[in-house]
Amino acid sequence: MSTTSSPAEQPVLRDTIAGVRVADLARSHGTPLYVYDAEIIRRRCRDLAAWDTVRFAQKACSNLAVLALVRSEGVMVDAVSTGEIHRALAAGYAAHAAKAPATDGLPPVHPIVYTADIFDRESLDAVAKHGIHVNCGSADMIEQVAERVPGAEITLRVNPGFGHGHSQKTNTGGEGSKHGIWHGEIPEVLRRAEWAGLAVTGLHMHIGSGTDLAHLAEVAGALERVAGEIGRSLTTISAGGGLPVPYKPGEVHADLSGYFQLWDTTRRRLEDRFGHRLRLEIEPGRYLTAESGFVITEIRAVKKQGGRKYLLVDAGFNTLARPVLYGSYHPMSLCPQAGAASETLEEVAVGGPLCESGDIFTQTDGGFVATRPLPPAAVGDYLVIEIAGAYGFVMASNYNSKPLPAEVLVDGGKARLVRARQTPEDLVRGECV
Repeated sequence: MSTTSSPAEQPVLRDTIAGVRVADLARSHGTPLYVYDAEIIRRRCRDLAAWDTVRFAQKACSNLAVLALVRSEGVMVDAVSTGEIHRALAAGYAAHAAKAPATDGLPPVHPIVYTADIFDRESLDAVAKHGIHVNCGSADMIEQVAERVPGAEITLRVNPGFGHGHSQKTNTGGEGSKHGIWHGEIPEVLRRAEWAGLAVTGLHMHIGSGTDLAHLAEVAGALERVAGEIGRSLTTISAGGGLPVPYKPGEVHADLSGYFQLWDTTRRRLEDRFGHRLRLEIEPGRYLTAESGFVITEIRAVKKQGGRKYLLVDAGFNTLARPVLYGSYHPMSLCPQAGAASETLEEVAVGGPLCESGDIFTQTDGGFVATRPLPPAAVGDYLVIEIAGAYGFVMASNYNSKPLPAEVLVDGGKARLVRARQTPEDLVRGECV
């Protein structure tokens, strides 16, 4: 699968984000701070306009303002919990599809789909209350939804027996994954659905997050085989998510037009086989928001440990967990407080304030400390951690009793606070002595 041209090299100096000065954002809202560029999110939504339905996996970035933004671009939403159902409704999504078919002859689209491997009791209550479509990742969910929503239509999430991801921890297919219904069990699962009085109208496959298109392309053939077992009741097929995002210098954006053509060809073969139209969905998460996001953090100490120089900042893995979880690479740039910085670069490691040796942003898989070339920095300068709009705030924590940072959306050159910074009082709210 071919690729498009490489993005520009990441700068080591940054004065603005989406036209707003980094220093002004930091002074107005404090650090650490999450900032999102609305125009980048719109651009990524429009990259996928060829698909019948783009469904945002909101677990990547579930701020209400971000959900409202993608909704305004015609993007539907995926929910994996009761809380995400509540977020989708609060952002303006309808709970269930309109009864009339779409004007393009396709079956109705579900604004919200609940996708999970289990129902906890609260999520089953929410699905039944709001009439939300369910994507079942385990066969036991079939009877559970049938008891509460007799005659419902459901989607099956199928594990095709293989998977891939940017890390083994993000691989969602094969025997090593808990996700989805095993492909060999489909005949029995279809019998269970029939006995329960449910119609299987959707088929979904997702093999991993941040994988490459060559592996994602294998899913089309596997889905087509399973679709043949399910038969004419299908009205929607989903390619899942996992679209890659370029984080490192030299990485490129993938050829999404070629990827769509592959899936469109699969869809058309199935339409010919079944004799009716099929809705073709894609379910991106990080792809829509990763590049839009920045973490602004202040440098609070500069020191040497033997021959290695460290910049210590006020963000930690409680702010951005991807490096400690996966050894993930994030571009970094410096915003000096005292005007122009030196053009000379030096190798530095970047760490946070937490009482953990793993609180390092420049680490590789396995926890090994690495360095990054940056201009000489001083206490009070700002460091900007880039491509941080996916799995940033949503994975943040109060570890070391650190308040959660604020979130800001920049749109049309104007910065808008979309989540207030937590206070010390927020940290202990609900606790008692």
